[in-house]
Amino acid sequence: MAPRFFCTLLLAGSLLFAGPHPLVKGVDSIGLTVSDLDRSVEFYSSVLDFQKVSETEVDGENYEHLTGVFGLRMRTARMRLGEEYIELTEFVAPRGRPAPVDARSNDRWFQHIAIIVSDMDRAYQWLREHKVQHASPGPQLLPAWNPSAGGIRAFYFRDPDGHPLELLWFPPDKGNPKWHVTRDGLFLGIDHTAVVISETGASLTFYRDRLGMEVAGESENYGPEQERLNNVFGARLHITALRAASGPGIEFLEYLAPRDGRPFPPEEKSNDLIHWQTRFLGISVDDATQTLRNSRSAFVSTGAVELPDGKAGFRKAVTVRDPDGHAIQIVER
Repeated sequence: MAPRFFCTLLLAGSLLFAGPHPLVKGVDSIGLTVSDLDRSVEFYSSVLDFQKVSETEVDGENYEHLTGVFGLRMRTARMRLGEEYIELTEFVAPRGRPAPVDARSNDRWFQHIAIIVSDMDRAYQWLREHKVQHASPGPQLLPAWNPSAGGIRAFYFRDPDGHPLELLWFPPDKGNPKWHVTRDGLFLGIDHTAVVISETGASLTFYRDRLGMEVAGESENYGPEQERLNNVFGARLHITALRAASGPGIEFLEYLAPRDGRPFPPEEKSNDLIHWQTRFLGISVDDATQTLRNSRSAFVSTGAVELPDGKAGFRKAVTVRDPDGHAIQIVER
């Protein structure tokens, strides 16, 4: 996600606009599909200091209706870093497709989480010791000419299934003030999840005007540091940072150049390894479902789905896609 960031922009404190009838009140977690849950839990816990807080295994009709995957059995681990959460899901059956080996950061199925570190040099060395796969050649120092990004350090890498991840370090004048509170630990929490989009206006209509998130800042980022961070030659991005009342932010990465990123595969399913899912805490799942149907959003679930067994941690949910195909889920506890 990088560029963006300058993200960070993010916390300037002036919110530019919010929709009149918000459907969500916070971001609960970021989910991703993995091929081997035990391996992924070990990676995120031993390499990145996440703590596993729960693990569940489910099957049945209600979960099939929620995920759009028939005949499923899935295992999910909820993991915490600081105050933020991810959920790792392995589909025991049916197995989905692997990620394309030639995926690039400007393909529109790209999504990552930005993990804040207290010391970039130490964090990078730690990843090297654990032989983590690079996506950038090394940490990049964003240039001073960009007032929103100057002084930020960032690095892209991959988890065992190839999911892109980012390390971020903020100088004292950038980022959420909570990242500058003195605390123990090298890996502090998740600042945001970033998604590649095709057109900022359409994404704002969905996330701001429909869901009710608020714009926290925007920036245009380019230059050799940005190109190496994203590993995309000639990268020039328009970045927009959004926030809900709680949880990580969402950043739009619109590639102004190059424009050759591939669209989200229309046949993508929740059990495929390119699948990410941003979960929102909703106000009313039924109201959200009706609003999203009226706006012709693409549904992953069959509609609002009840989950009476209590295993999921919420009682009702709906899963849809944003204008570029990224999955979002709205839940009621």
